[in-house]
Amino acid sequence: MHTDVVLINLLWMLGVSGLTRPRGQTPQPYGHCRSKREMSLMQGSGRKIGSPIFKRSPDMTKAGAKKSEQLLRIDDHDFTMRPGFGGPAVPVGVDVQVESLDAISEVDMDFTMTLYLRHYWKDERLSFRSNKNQSMTFDGRLVKKIWVPDMFFVHSKKSFTHDTTTENVMLRVYPDGKVLYSLRVTVTSMCSMDLSRFPLDTQTCSLEIESYAYTDDDLMLYWKEGNRSLNTDERISLSQFLIQEFHTTSRLAFYSSTGWYNRLYINFTLRRHIFFFLLQTYFPATLMVMLSWVSFWIDRRAVPARVPLGITTVLTMSTIITGVNASMPRVSYIKAVDIYLWLLCTCGMNHPGMMSVSYSEMDVNNTGNYGMPEQNGVKRERMLVQLAMGTDQVTGHVASGGYSDSWIDTHVIDKYSRVLFPGSYILFNIIYWSIYS
Repeated sequence: MHTDVVLINLLWMLGVSGLTRPRGQTPQPYGHCRSKREMSLMQGSGRKIGSPIFKRSPDMTKAGAKKSEQLLRIDDHDFTMRPGFGGPAVPVGVDVQVESLDAISEVDMDFTMTLYLRHYWKDERLSFRSNKNQSMTFDGRLVKKIWVPDMFFVHSKKSFTHDTTTENVMLRVYPDGKVLYSLRVTVTSMCSMDLSRFPLDTQTCSLEIESYAYTDDDLMLYWKEGNRSLNTDERISLSQFLIQEFHTTSRLAFYSSTGWYNRLYINFTLRRHIFFFLLQTYFPATLMVMLSWVSFWIDRRAVPARVPLGITTVLTMSTIITGVNASMPRVSYIKAVDIYLWLLCTCGMNHPGMMSVSYSEMDVNNTGNYGMPEQNGVKRERMLVQLAMGTDQVTGHVASGGYSDSWIDTHVIDKYSRVLFPGSYILFNIIYWSIYS
């Protein structure tokens, strides 16, 4: 009976499993059913639309760049060739905005300038359709894919395009193919200076722009609006110079091996500020000269007091000359400041104070008054000077008996010097400043 109960339970379990499984379908293992359910869940989550988690946003920058290149048809043309190759020269207009004039160096004879350089030309290969006639603006990435003028700065020592925070380059293309190409550049260029009138000089420097590869047969370079193509910032100033004028010129430059090229010039005139040199050079020199005149009022017998004044003048002038030339290039001609200082130094060497020893060797106490009468209650002090009238031509010694006595009034020399030296100095200044100012 126990066996009958077991058989009945088995038949009942087989009947239940048959009801839940479709007819004709074989039973499958449990692991296979689980993997099938997981795959269906993963596919369902992948097909879910509008989910902010699983939806991937498109890269609009790549799509925009691709559309702009297709719109300009860059891949359809060879931009290694200039526009209109084989035809007339392509005109390229230029205008410049001077941002700053950074430094002027007399030692290196150069200047540093920061400017915005803009080029204008027409390239029909870049024309595109536009219902609103609007231009498209790009950065420096597109510049490398199209033709641009190959400008360089003649006589430049170094130059660079600014790249903070990105490369300072702008390209603007209009529907008819006109192109504006602008970049911000700092350039250090040579400036030949004439320092013969330093520090009362006026210098004229120029920045020269030219195409490196294209002659005037291929590229016609010109100022877009003449002299109005050059604009300057009103805040530009230099510590040592006054900017008097900016103007533009253009001419042809010839190279024997390559031909004729259009060259544009940015000319500017600088006048040096004189006040700094008046304080540092001219005023100290004038004070030393005036100090040396004090010896004319010192007794001629006070040799230790008279001689140092002349020596001090010479040494101070030498120091001033050395300081001025230390900050100047080693030019082979005389400058205006050299004429002024060396003349004062020479006057100091010929100063009567330097010659005090010569006419004070015979003190008045030794020579005596020799019976000279008083005039207006004051004894006239004179000095006996023996003048050699002849010398022996063979031995070079003074011939005996060839002396004659002469009286020199040393007070008269000082009295005349008090007027002669200041008057000569004033006359020299009048002539000097009238010539160089």
